[in-house]
Amino acid sequence: MRPAIRLHALAAALAATIPLLPATAAAQSGDWEAQWNARLRYEHVDDAAFPRDADASTLRLRAGLHGRFGAHWEALLEGEGIAAAGHYDDGKGAPKPQWPAVIDPEGLELNQAWLRGRTGPVAVTAGRQRLLFANQRWIGNSGWRQNEQTFDALSAEWALRPSLNLRYAWLDRAHRVAGDDARDPLARERRLDTHYAELAWQRGPWQLAPYVLRHRDRDVAGASTETRGVRGAWDAIADGHGCRVAAEFAQQVDAGANPRDFSHDYWLIEPACAVRGALLRAGVEHLGGDGAHALQAPLGTLHAFNGWADKFNATPAAGLDDRYLGAGGKWRAGALEWQVAWHDYRSDAGDVRYGRELDASLAFPVVKGVRGLAKVADYRADRFARDTRKLWLQLEWAH
Repeated sequence: MRPAIRLHALAAALAATIPLLPATAAAQSGDWEAQWNARLRYEHVDDAAFPRDADASTLRLRAGLHGRFGAHWEALLEGEGIAAAGHYDDGKGAPKPQWPAVIDPEGLELNQAWLRGRTGPVAVTAGRQRLLFANQRWIGNSGWRQNEQTFDALSAEWALRPSLNLRYAWLDRAHRVAGDDARDPLARERRLDTHYAELAWQRGPWQLAPYVLRHRDRDVAGASTETRGVRGAWDAIADGHGCRVAAEFAQQVDAGANPRDFSHDYWLIEPACAVRGALLRAGVEHLGGDGAHALQAPLGTLHAFNGWADKFNATPAAGLDDRYLGAGGKWRAGALEWQVAWHDYRSDAGDVRYGRELDASLAFPVVKGVRGLAKVADYRADRFARDTRKLWLQLEWAH
């Protein structure tokens, strides 16, 4: 069956089934639960660096079996399938140099398979798992893409006190969003020997979390780094009123067998205030670079940072200063959710003005259990990359 026919058939089946599903979308039997969700998306990319525009229609179905057994154990087995149609470079097969990349390839994969044990304040999880640490700047699942990033890992959480939590993970392998059939083997998965530890403290409006990321890439020695930092916040927003300030500072250096010698600073400051149901924020995020090499976050959820056009998923060698303004809120008792943001991008070294970007999105209910999303990104280049405009239209069912 051709990809377009598969996509249309799956979409039709999904559309016919959704109105009949219960709100929980799960068939329960004792302590075991069958669960699934689906996401149908159209993505359009107009990038001036390519002679043709990309149009990608994709449908992701994710299904799993989650169980709890005994007093201390639980497990999850989950797979996902993606059907696709359209004209775009999905990173598989022969290169498609005339079209921009949309890394949502067709495929069928094991997404998660883990076993968790819990006793008192300690929980330990082993196996293929989704890892979301803090704001996902350093380790996340890149959940915007249809095939999320998961890790073969051992992770642990320990509630030392009600206000103090320790999180740790050892990562053996990263399964990347490009999928098992990506034309570049390094885009399929990466062999790691990576450790992350974070101690998170909170009391009243105050939050503080020192962390260390000891990242060893066994496939690419030049990607091995060590990042030490601290994240903090003062958050006095309550009942839709008040202000907060978030700040973070880290330093990234070469590590392991990395042949380079470097030290780059990372820092972020973001004040925000809630005004009449909207959250208004401003900020600066700095990723250091010296013109030859720059700070990187290869395991993070990159789409959430530095603009939705994804022009800075890899930090330019001269580094990046992202100065931004943003706003977001809810209408009609939370039924409608909106966001808008403006970015001004400049280099750390050499005072180069890269470009500007405007992003906006609106999420809305369709039928019970189904939400729609319209989202746009408009990047205007000065001295980095080319003008790029992206449009997404999406339907998602999730319990």
